Formats: sequence, C-alpha cells, structure tokens
Amino acid sequence: MNSNPELINHLIRSGAIHSTALIKAFRECDRSLFVPKELSDEIYGDYPLPIGMGQTISQPTTVAIMLELLQPQSGEKILDIGSGSGWTTALLATAVGKDGYVEGIERIEYLVEYGQQRLKNANIDNASIELANPSVLGKPGHLYDRILVSASAMDMPMELLDQLKPDGILVIPILESVWRITKARNGEIKSYELPGFRFVPLIR
Repeated sequence: MNSNPELINHLIRSGAIHSTALIKAFRECDRSLFVPKELSDEIYGDYPLPIGMGQTISQPTTVAIMLELLQPQSGEKILDIGSGSGWTTALLATAVGKDGYVEGIERIEYLVEYGQQRLKNANIDNASIELANPSVLGKPGHLYDRILVSASAMDMPMELLDQLKPDGILVIPILESVWRITKARNGEIKSYELPGFRFVPLIR
C-alpha cells in the first residue's frame, strides 16, 4: 500500500473498520504525519513501525480494531494511555470532534515531545499529550467516557475502572488479547476478549 486511501480501503475490506466517524478520522489523520521520516517507504504498511526508545506506532489494523471496540462518540472526554507517536490521540480527537477532548499520557519524555509535535503538525487542537505520573496508572481523580491503553498489561488494572464514567468503555491489551470492558450505570462490569495480538509491555 502506497497511500492513505489504499490503507483505508484495506482496513474497510478486511472489516477492521466500519464506523463512519472512524473512517473519517483515518482519512484526516494520515499515518505519514506520525511515522519517522527515515521510514517513509513503509508509512502505509499494515505492520508496526519503530518510533524510538523501543516503542512502536501500532499496526493500522490493530489500531482500527481497538478504536472500533472503544466506539468514541462526539463530545466525549477520552484518556489515551501510552500515546506514543500521537497517532491514536489524533484519531480519537478527530472522532470526538471539537466538543470533545483527548488527554494523552506517555511515560517516555522523548515520545511526549514527539507526540506533541505530531499533533501540532496535524492541526489537532482538541487534544494534549503530557508526561505520565510514574507512580500511578492513568489519572486518578479524573473521570473519562472512554479510556484506551496501547500497551499490554499482565493483568486487569482495576484502578482504571475507577477512572471510567458510568456507561464508560475501557479498551486494553492484557497479555496477548485485547479486552473491551464496559461499566454500567449500576457499576456492573462486563468484558469481551479478542485474542491474538502482540503489544509492547505496559510500564507500571
């Protein structure tokens, strides 16, 4: 694949992406804005690419699947844990629109600066990326409609459920599966597992 339209068509044909808002987000947030220049020949490959410090920009199919599971809606407040290159932060910010906001957090200082610059280059003004507090996971004391985690945990981090609003959704890799966790208004937790993935480990 040599262009963003080709990549999006591939994602649609494979069934990885189907929501109108997310297709629009992929069209507006070209992966080329988030991949290091030295990998320009591989921008639209459907596989992870290194972005430095042992981290990667995820495979487009994986990103599409996770965002479909998350189902970001217009006007929502979203936490993006492990924002990395800033691509998922930008995609989410586009999906929630100008009335929504995405807070990206990242534990590697170099990638905070990298992601911030990429958001600026993509003209994304309803999102931010900041350095994560190394002593906690997420942003305790804050509440979000959706939480996306882009690195693999060893087990379910229960503290993230406390950061979800009622009717909120958490999408997180645990070991080699992606989990969709929903929190009902009465506090009931439901989960759905989608196996067969590989991610960099979540730093806790």
